[in-house]
Amino acid sequence: MTEEEAYHALCAYTLEHARRDPSFIHQHVVDAYAAQHAAPDSKPIGVAFSLIGLCLHVERGFTGKQVQQVHMRLAQPKRVWPSFPLPKDRGSMTCMDVLARPEGPQRNEAISAWCRSVWDAFEEAQPSVRALLDQV
Repeated sequence: MTEEEAYHALCAYTLEHARRDPSFIHQHVVDAYAAQHAAPDSKPIGVAFSLIGLCLHVERGFTGKQVQQVHMRLAQPKRVWPSFPLPKDRGSMTCMDVLARPEGPQRNEAISAWCRSVWDAFEEAQPSVRALLDQV
């Protein structure tokens, strides 16, 4: 299985999970994957939103639903989004590691660990992300 296939399988799992759990862990999967796979030609808004989501989840304990609500607030009004430095190392975990965990609490905990791993890899961008959040 490729990493992209693992991502899609993990998305299917979290979207199915969303029907039973209003915390919406799917948002964390989207943010971790987007940050981990950001490229120099990625749209600044996509990188910014993924890093904001990781920051809110890892540092402030936000649920995916709460992160989604912040994303909606940030989308209005339109603005110019900053670029963030993209580290060579994007974290020790991938979605394949998460998918390897048994469904349920162990996999859900692995999603948060993956988010922490990716957020930690973006150490250089963290002050700028926090400053951006302070403006909201």
